[in-house]
Amino acid sequence: MTPPVIILDRPQMAENIGAVARVMANFGLDRLRLVSPRDGWPQERAWATASGADWVLEGAQVFDSVADAVADLNTVFATTARPRETRQPVRTPREASRVLYDDRASGLEIGLLFGAERAGLETTDIALCHGIVTIPIDPRHQSLNLAQAVAINAYEWRTLVLDAPPPNFREGDPPASGALTLGMYEHLEKELDAAGFFHPPEKFRSMSQNLRVMLGRAAFSAQEVATFRGVITALSKGRGRVLERLAREKAGKD
Repeated sequence: MTPPVIILDRPQMAENIGAVARVMANFGLDRLRLVSPRDGWPQERAWATASGADWVLEGAQVFDSVADAVADLNTVFATTARPRETRQPVRTPREASRVLYDDRASGLEIGLLFGAERAGLETTDIALCHGIVTIPIDPRHQSLNLAQAVAINAYEWRTLVLDAPPPNFREGDPPASGALTLGMYEHLEKELDAAGFFHPPEKFRSMSQNLRVMLGRAAFSAQEVATFRGVITALSKGRGRVLERLAREKAGKD
């Protein structure tokens, strides 16, 4: 069972990246992706902290954005403790591991996204995910470092794999990849913008995020993405024909 990809968004310290690699190796995870690490990559101090988990660091991939890092993944959960203005399902690490296990057993590509040490995850990046994972820690002291958060999720995955329960049967086609889904979002937003939907302009970001979250809950398959984009194209062309007809009618009256 190939483990989930661990994605670190804008990690700030090499020592934290090394500590994450160490706990990943402890629990059998080896696919690490870094989004715009603050001090660049590679960083020698990461190897010193990894305590021999060199293969995780040597295989790390670097991306410019979260969208690029999740483009080939079908199911991605954002790990965050902070409340967000998004109506996505919230799961514990144990519940999330069960979903990821079933999806991976069905042949899907899976991942877990972790935010920067101080700032956490941006809402726009969470909107690219399919749910939120929150660790049920004591509210009197909610401070977890990055490696601890990764370790808890990695442990739940490892326990599930060792127990080897039979995967749930998946009905229907698998969800589309992140790249296909993002393309659909951008296509829809472009046409809605042309139609004047995002008004006033300063609400574009929040309205766009809400649309992405709503559509993301549907978990479109690749075929459904293609169908939906066809609907968008048909509507945009239809709008063009209406405008042409109105222009002809106006010219005739003049």
